[in-house]
Amino acid sequence: MTNFDITPEERASAKAFFKRQLFREPPYTAPGQVDLAGKTAIVTGSNIGLGLECSRQLLDLGLTKLIIAVRSESKGQQAKKDLLIGRAASTIIEVWSLDLCSYDSITAFAERTKTLDRLDIVIHNAGIVKANLEINQSTGHDECTQVNYLSLALLSILLLPILKEKNTAPDVGRLVLVSSDTAAWAAFKERDSTPLLSAFDKPEYFDAAQRYWASKLLGQFFLKELAERVPSSVAVINAPNPGWCYGTGLNRENGGLILNIIKRLVGRSSAVGARALVDAAVNHGPESHGHYLEDGKPQPMAPLVYASEGDQLAKKLWKETMAELAFAKVEDIVIRLSEK
Repeated sequence: MTNFDITPEERASAKAFFKRQLFREPPYTAPGQVDLAGKTAIVTGSNIGLGLECSRQLLDLGLTKLIIAVRSESKGQQAKKDLLIGRAASTIIEVWSLDLCSYDSITAFAERTKTLDRLDIVIHNAGIVKANLEINQSTGHDECTQVNYLSLALLSILLLPILKEKNTAPDVGRLVLVSSDTAAWAAFKERDSTPLLSAFDKPEYFDAAQRYWASKLLGQFFLKELAERVPSSVAVINAPNPGWCYGTGLNRENGGLILNIIKRLVGRSSAVGARALVDAAVNHGPESHGHYLEDGKPQPMAPLVYASEGDQLAKKLWKETMAELAFAKVEDIVIRLSEK
């Protein structure tokens, strides 16, 4: 394990959480510090909240072409209109359809990216919180787990070879998987189930907050396993934590007056949280590969990730994920990339 300035257990504490929220912020990358001229980026979930603000900040750094990847093209077009205000005529923003509830939509999106002249940055920001257990009719899985984990895994693996092939800059491309400190709070009661993934589809395990936290924990397991197999010479893969933010639309099904008041008192604005995503994409090189980033530096993931039990769970999850996504030949893709 990397030497951090805090233990995984300390970082997972309520004290550390409130200290981060109240007294720390992700670093701001000012125009002039980084020049993204000529580069192309994809940001998922970019019509609102963190994704929208992240897109705005990338454009402020001179990004030439932005792909807004959203489920609702009409909302994407509205975001495009907003983002183009005050921009140079040479700024290119395209709205591409991406439904993370559909494997067909994800594979079609990945296929479309092959038509790009170049691809430098992919920021997978899209995520959901569901108030109730909802089973995705096309995949048979819990929708929160589907969108926040399985679809993230599929899209990430499908885009990695394209990031490698289409990146013509001296520096390698960036794959940024937005994470959360709440992964450390997951009770993860499903851990003893075999198979593991199907346990998330059972009503007896569902709790809205716990399900979201667990989906982010699965994402940290995935980051660990993927980065061990795919070298940073293909793309730098990291996972920033934007912190608890208001104005993201993430908790629209679980909101309430008290929660919203607390979030306004303790939370960060979407613009501040989005700095973490931009920082991960433009300020960190191969040294950040496979790392969780918090307020501009590598920090420990959930304590379970570093435990022997967690290592076994990560490998079990990887095996089941490869089987679930076998239709897209994801394991073959990873094997080929591991040889780069």
